[in-house]
Amino acid sequence: MSEQTEGALPAQAARPPYTVVVGVSGTSKSPKALEWGAAQAAQNNGRLVAVRSWRLTGPPGTTSGAAAARVTDDRDTQRSEQAALEADVAQALGPDHDAEVRAVRGGKRKVLLAAAEEADLLVVDAPRIFTGFPMFAQRLVYAAACPVVVMPPSVEADPPGVLTRASRAVGRAAVRSTALAGRPGYRPPLIRD
Repeated sequence: MSEQTEGALPAQAARPPYTVVVGVSGTSKSPKALEWGAAQAAQNNGRLVAVRSWRLTGPPGTTSGAAAARVTDDRDTQRSEQAALEADVAQALGPDHDAEVRAVRGGKRKVLLAAAEEADLLVVDAPRIFTGFPMFAQRLVYAAACPVVVMPPSVEADPPGVLTRASRAVGRAAVRSTALAGRPGYRPPLIRD
């Protein structure tokens, strides 16, 4: 008979802490995604990892078509991207946050999928514009090794301003007038103040 007593379970390997990875956009700064991810990590006694991808840009061209003499240094770019991400996370979560902050060189999809391999949850913003097929968030959902939460634009974005609301009203009026154009006998209802 072994030294283990009957009914005792063998020691299980320690499970890593619950991990929430948040993809932080360079344009929107993803404040709501960071706040929501931090709350999920705290609720599960886990850790938050804020990730942003970056790419090295080539030197600017000159009028002669040749590349400029100044060459960008990878280390300088890495440091500046890391500092920018740390500032964005501190702005969203406060200066005393305990998030791990990673600026990683590479394409955003590849970087986020690599981070998701070790995560329990991946949180990203919904794209602001719909370009390409299939869309970025949809591709992440199907390729990620963990569940993916996509923050809808209505939650992530600031409320629309006066100019945005006015332009939407003008757009609705233009669509309505186009729809009614050329319809003999149709009279739109009168709107009384």
